[in-house]
Amino acid sequence: MSAMKADERNAEQVEFWNGPGGRHWIKLQEMWDIVLAPVAGATLARAAVHAGERVIDVGCGCGATTIELGKAVGTSGYVLGLDVSAPMLARAAERLPAGLSVEFLQADATTHPLPSGSFDLLFSRFGVMFFAEPARAFANLRRGLKRRGRLAFSCFRESKDNPWMMVPLKAAYEHVPPLPKLGPEDPGPFSFASEERVRRILTEAGFDAIGMEPVDLAFDIAAGRGLEAAAAATLEIGATSRAVEGQPPAIRDAVAASVKKALARYQHGNSVPLPAAIWIVTAINP
Repeated sequence: MSAMKADERNAEQVEFWNGPGGRHWIKLQEMWDIVLAPVAGATLARAAVHAGERVIDVGCGCGATTIELGKAVGTSGYVLGLDVSAPMLARAAERLPAGLSVEFLQADATTHPLPSGSFDLLFSRFGVMFFAEPARAFANLRRGLKRRGRLAFSCFRESKDNPWMMVPLKAAYEHVPPLPKLGPEDPGPFSFASEERVRRILTEAGFDAIGMEPVDLAFDIAAGRGLEAAAAATLEIGATSRAVEGQPPAIRDAVAASVKKALARYQHGNSVPLPAAIWIVTAINP
């Protein structure tokens, strides 16, 4: 890992992921790797990674997908995990198995100078929706791809189609004010929900053969650990955690009770599966 020079327009995201966002993910990293495993599996399948390939994992976080990519490319390949979060990258390095051809780098994908034409695949699991200038970021990343190099990433569809996030958030709103409403193109989890917008961004960035596959999944937000764990997880990561940040203990306790009640409707034994809706996006560097 090395020092990062970030684009000033991404400063808010850099601060968040090096602060509370990063800390919360590290605390629950193991649990959320389980929750998001269906996304990782589906996106890796569409990416069709081969032994010997060179791959960039954009917004790699704590390294779950980077490690899987490293296993897929083998010792003859190479995987570079990029993220703005130093604490999350440190966690990724700690859990990296010996012998994988993987490197982690703290870098802003909008500005980091990748070696031109060096990689076969750009990959991301939910790591590309937070760019202030996404077309510029993707254009910069595309320069690192070989001719006919591939792009494969996952992003969320509309919020209304993602009860795994909205059910606990609506329960929290019984006690706390709503979060500031984001515009449809503001950085955030649903900023790539519009198929038209994603196609426009990737076209402006120079990609071709753009494909967008809607995939419906279920996220067990308990990760098999029961209703209490599911409710606690929503107060640590995501929109609900941001809504209750800074609230006094009494309010947080009230939110926790309401969230638990809302999630109980979805409970099946130790699992709490809720619907999730994503795009798997693919493209080619012409």
